[in-house]
Amino acid sequence: MEHVRAKALSARAAAPLVAAMNTNEKNGVLEAMADALMREKDAILAKNAKDLERAKAKGTSKAMLDRLALNEGRIAGMAEGLVDLTSLPDPVGEVVSMWVRPNGLRIGQQRVPMGVVGIIYEARPNVTADAIGLCIKSGNAVILRGGSEAIDSNIAIVRVMEEAANKAGLPAGAIQLIDDTSREAAKALMRMNGVVDVLIPRGGAGLIRSVVENATVPVIETGLGNCHVYVDALADFDMARAIVINAKTHRPAVCNACETVLVAKDIAEGFLPGCLEALRDLGVEVRGCPETKRLAPWVTPATDEDYATEYLDYILAVKVVKGLDEAIAHINRYGTGHSEAIVTNGYAQAQAFLQRVDAAAVYVNASTRFTDGGEFGFGAELGISTQKLHARGPMGLKELTTIKYIIYGNGQIR
Repeated sequence: MEHVRAKALSARAAAPLVAAMNTNEKNGVLEAMADALMREKDAILAKNAKDLERAKAKGTSKAMLDRLALNEGRIAGMAEGLVDLTSLPDPVGEVVSMWVRPNGLRIGQQRVPMGVVGIIYEARPNVTADAIGLCIKSGNAVILRGGSEAIDSNIAIVRVMEEAANKAGLPAGAIQLIDDTSREAAKALMRMNGVVDVLIPRGGAGLIRSVVENATVPVIETGLGNCHVYVDALADFDMARAIVINAKTHRPAVCNACETVLVAKDIAEGFLPGCLEALRDLGVEVRGCPETKRLAPWVTPATDEDYATEYLDYILAVKVVKGLDEAIAHINRYGTGHSEAIVTNGYAQAQAFLQRVDAAAVYVNASTRFTDGGEFGFGAELGISTQKLHARGPMGLKELTTIKYIIYGNGQIR
């Protein structure tokens, strides 16, 4: 895969030059790319229409088509995300901490770019713009490998952004797109040790598993989201209903959408039938435990596999549990460490849930849909890290940097 290696080497050569850019220079590049996206939106939408046409012919689900689709509003959102990055603090060069040793040495930790960030992702062309913007603002070169579903959209977006960026002073080669969507090309990127510094997969379980199993480059795992909402016995019913509906139906094809609702048995009879009817009216297929089916006979019986599934669709698993302890045990067994929520007016219940649930983001009385870089104030993000090393949760600018130690002395020897 010489063409993949050639692109990776171009990014490697550009990385030190990007790292040396100052904040004003990087912000100028971001603004130029944002302007170009809006100026060339019709050309991008024309290419996206081709991707959508192919996807529909393959029988792609409605939820996945939503992930793939662009429109003027989404392109404006991509451009706005780039502009928003200009207002965020530049992490590069930040001295995180500094201390003085007894021998007089001053030792500090300073944020520096990763170098070359590789991103392997699926059918969300907006990720292309987000990834480029985040990598540039954090001083990195970027090499992208999107899925075949969005290849025409990605080529168009990268062409527009790269041309504008280079005219605004970004070093040539800093933005690379691998337009070969074969598995061989992806595997070649995964094994670019010494060229690619870190690899970030963003997509479904199959993609993430493939990258983790095949990569020799360091990987930050992201995205797989089997998320839960637990409706506690002390929950406000109106609040719980609104949170469940939003978490499931706002955008069901994203990783922070709710896939399973757990309900305390003490309130199940009063809460579940009305909530489930509202979900059914919105087109959601419900798969439930025997008690759920007793309360709503139209529900499809659920299996263990249903509770372990990230549907990314208008499908929801439901289970009635004895209480908080069973809910937490269920979440820690089936969850993927992404986002989990409790709805309760009980302080002790909320605190126990926060302390005992093992996830990157744990909510009290709010929808899981807020696990997003923009909603957390980070700007766009490259995904939600579900691992526990280096980065966890939404991956914004700081998560795309590492640290180096800087040491000031005045002649000390050992």
